[in-house]
Amino acid sequence: MMTLKVEHISKSYKHNEALSPFSFETGPGQCVVLCGGNGAGKSTMIQILAGLSTPTTGNVMLDDINLGQAREHYVEHIGYMPDSFPAQPFISVQEMLAFYASYRPSASKDQVPAILERIGLMEKKDEIIKRLSKGMRQRLLFGQALLGSPRLLLMDEPTNGLDPYWINEFVRIVKEVQQTGTIVVLSTHMMDVAADLGDTIYFMKEGKVVQDFKRSEDNERTTLQLLDLHRNA
Repeated sequence: MMTLKVEHISKSYKHNEALSPFSFETGPGQCVVLCGGNGAGKSTMIQILAGLSTPTTGNVMLDDINLGQAREHYVEHIGYMPDSFPAQPFISVQEMLAFYASYRPSASKDQVPAILERIGLMEKKDEIIKRLSKGMRQRLLFGQALLGSPRLLLMDEPTNGLDPYWINEFVRIVKEVQQTGTIVVLSTHMMDVAADLGDTIYFMKEGKVVQDFKRSEDNERTTLQLLDLHRNA
């Protein structure tokens, strides 16, 4: 079971600080949620954790694997769901999943049917991506992130485009993944998703953490009140 340690991570572009120094530590089966509007720094943090952006300062450790020193080894253990769709529009659903599975050491093409069932796209397996709805594309992105049973699951605004049924299904599946010991870090502007999943919730604005909250068995009411406060801010 792995732990994730984020130490003083920041990101600056010339004179613009996109992310102020940010530290946290979390363990197996825990979910860290980053909340905030556009420009809050949520996506910047997710991209750094995914190894797609180099921090200006700080360090990321997944157990004893240092992202800065052993990126290739680090990314073998993660699943990443971006906030936009990167796939070729004229390949089929199952071809896309098979492609991603072929590049992940812990994944195989044999896992594709189970993933398709899990995200409700088995009947669309031969459909080309161009013909999928926004919600179906989002579910497909989620499915590719689950390939290989990652120990760290990173997701940037994963519920964008999902209807209420699939938002509930997304929450259910993430909770199942957590039960296997996978660490989850996701960004969202949806307070209900944050309330359902977050063991630790960070509220961000202009690259800074303005408030954080840790869930416990006796503070569920406070959690919902806090989320309502930020929902209406």
